[in-house]
Amino acid sequence: MRTVMTAMAMTLMLAGCGGEKRREKQAAADAKAADFVPPSVTSRLDFGSAMERRFRTLDRNGDDMIDQTELPRRNARIKLLDRNGDGKVSAIEFSEGQLARFDRMDLNHDGTVTSEEQEAARQGRLDPTPLPSATPTPTAGR
Repeated sequence: MRTVMTAMAMTLMLAGCGGEKRREKQAAADAKAADFVPPSVTSRLDFGSAMERRFRTLDRNGDDMIDQTELPRRNARIKLLDRNGDGKVSAIEFSEGQLARFDRMDLNHDGTVTSEEQEAARQGRLDPTPLPSATPTPTAGR
């Protein structure tokens, strides 16, 4: 009986020695899980729909234009989308500019932007494709 009790005591002592390492591993796994961001893939169509909703949210008066009073802040990047320089961003200017941004983020040009491509865009490693030109594209049949 004494041998059994001694063996159990030794087992418990050995189990206690590894407990700290297990807690450290668990803490590291918990920290990694807390920072986890699932990978994402956004299609051009989904991005365009999201940008359309964004435009409608910004266009508070519903005139299909975003003017100075509707900009989120004075020096917003949205101003860069004003191709004709009238001080307003039309729905077309906004859509074309945002889709050009999507195309620059789509590094492998497969029609989707992955979370890795989004991160590359945030890091400033975009394809230097310019925004659409200010000159309107001629329409066929006119």
